Amino acid sequence: MLYPRRPGEYPAFMNSQINMPILDAAVNTVRNEWKTARPKCGVVLGSGWGEAVADFEGDVIDYAEIPGFGLTGVSGHAGKLMRTSAGGMELFIFQGRRHWYEGEGWTPVILPAYLLKAFCAETVLLTNASGGIRPDLKPGTLMVISDHINMLGSNPLIGPHNPKLGTRFPDQSEVYNKPLREKLLSAGADTAGIYIATTGPTFETPAEINQFKKMGADAVGMSTVPEAIIANALGMKVAGLSCVCNWAAGISPVPLTHEDVNRAAAEAMPRMKQTIANFLTDLSKEF
Repeated sequence: MLYPRRPGEYPAFMNSQINMPILDAAVNTVRNEWKTARPKCGVVLGSGWGEAVADFEGDVIDYAEIPGFGLTGVSGHAGKLMRTSAGGMELFIFQGRRHWYEGEGWTPVILPAYLLKAFCAETVLLTNASGGIRPDLKPGTLMVISDHINMLGSNPLIGPHNPKLGTRFPDQSEVYNKPLREKLLSAGADTAGIYIATTGPTFETPAEINQFKKMGADAVGMSTVPEAIIANALGMKVAGLSCVCNWAAGISPVPLTHEDVNRAAAEAMPRMKQTIANFLTDLSKEF
């Protein structure tokens, strides 16, 4: 039986809308620590991408010290925010991300995008690990995300509208900025494709992968789309780069594990590292 609700009261499945006071507290915490910070760009490192910034140095804040962020719940995510630079361009590097499947709502998931916007950053690069669906996307392939399909069953903008997150109905005709996609390909990425996001934490079934293929998806994962939605709504330029770390279910001849994802990323690390460095150096010429 449906229970009566007061005006403005959302049902249980919508009670994970973004907590704006917590996000603002996170911004204030970082601003108090780095009073002169003026990043032009941010990088969010997904599964297996941690060592891609091993050559960068800078000040670091643990996620646990930032309100709303908390400890990352997945191995391979360091859980640290670094303030550094590339080619004279200041940037924030988020060493690890929070995921929707961790069950703590949207606030920690979209915090990097909100934080970057609050510091007036113009660009964000989102990275992840994915499973290849398209035949040429073998493990080790670096795929630029040209578009996405949201199969999370939700959207971080569900709930009462807050103008601080942009318009009520953000346009998504080009979530992933075309000039940035071209920069990533020039920087060392292999190809471009459409990324589809599911909730996780289970890997997908062969039947699901077959359906996603019919929908036009090239690679599948469990992240990135929420941050892209928010960053786009906030008016930022978004770029996405995925390391294909395994064949998707039904294509892979062996059972899928997160350890295999990390292992494949480690093997592709030299190219991942070089592509990130090339991209940031090229981007820095604009500032």
